[in-house]
Amino acid sequence: MTDKRKAYEEKIDAELKEWTAQIALLKAKADKGKAEVKIEYYKTIETLQEKKDAAGAKMDELKTAGDEAWEDLKTGAEKAWGELKTAFHEATSKFK
Repeated sequence: MTDKRKAYEEKIDAELKEWTAQIALLKAKADKGKAEVKIEYYKTIETLQEKKDAAGAKMDELKTAGDEAWEDLKTGAEKAWGELKTAFHEATSKFK
């Protein structure tokens, strides 16, 4: 495994942990909301969780891929990561 690959994987792992913590904070915030708002918040949180899980699955694929396949899989993982970031930013703007 190259140093570049290892550093990339460590960075993504750290970001996944951060997203998990942020989703937990959003859940706590949703729990404090009014009933009608909670439904919308929980739907948004569920979507975030699904996208985080998909990004995590792509990360797992990257970790187990050989060096040749790694670059190809990295593109798919970055796409999933981008979708998660976009969804998260949209969600946090709703929660303000």
